[in-house]
Amino acid sequence: MANPFDVGVLMQIGILETGAPPAALQPAFGRYAGMMQRMLGPSFSYRVFDVVNNAPPSPDACDAFVITGASAGVYDDLPWIAPMEAFLRAARGTAPLIGICFGHQLMAQAFGGRVIKSPKGWDVGLATYRTVRHAAWMDGSETVAIPASHQDQVVTPPPDAVVLAQNDFTPFAALAYEDRAVSFQAHPEFEPAFAAALIEDRRGSDYADAFADAALASLAEPNDCDRVGDWLRSFLDEA
Repeated sequence: MANPFDVGVLMQIGILETGAPPAALQPAFGRYAGMMQRMLGPSFSYRVFDVVNNAPPSPDACDAFVITGASAGVYDDLPWIAPMEAFLRAARGTAPLIGICFGHQLMAQAFGGRVIKSPKGWDVGLATYRTVRHAAWMDGSETVAIPASHQDQVVTPPPDAVVLAQNDFTPFAALAYEDRAVSFQAHPEFEPAFAAALIEDRRGSDYADAFADAALASLAEPNDCDRVGDWLRSFLDEA
């Protein structure tokens, strides 16, 4: 953990890996922890924790934590999910927290919200959200477009959560909490090439060809991944 009085010491971010990309895609694109590091950039130092096969770290092990995406559902009966929820409750207020996709959902569930496999089905491709409230670390843009890849959704946010972004399909797309925690349902860490490869990997199993084709076409449009990365760096800098 960085000493705030040591000049030149980088803030240390703990990345809690709750899942991994399909094995066939990892040689080209790496793992989720690497994607998070690319998004947040070199202004921080990083430690990666495999919390699926190991206990979560101590809440004071790093200066802040990022919880990655996963193929699991937060409601699944898996032995590592309850310890992760306990970690999040213990870390909240001690270290800044960022949740992405599964991490967004796990934070909501741990803090008193509800998550389900949505009857709406999958949201895949570039998703555009309305920014309904602007935190101090955000800019004043009215919309934000980043890749989405999820079927599960937060359907009841925690009582103290503030909605930052939403659309008709995902009304709780970004949530903020007073004690230095924020989460996004979509994936600002996904480069379009990886998002496209993931769609192709799931084509025919998770969704039909026409759905996959439309999702792929959307990824050719301009995205705001770099802008959301800037937001998250500002969030960490403020914290």
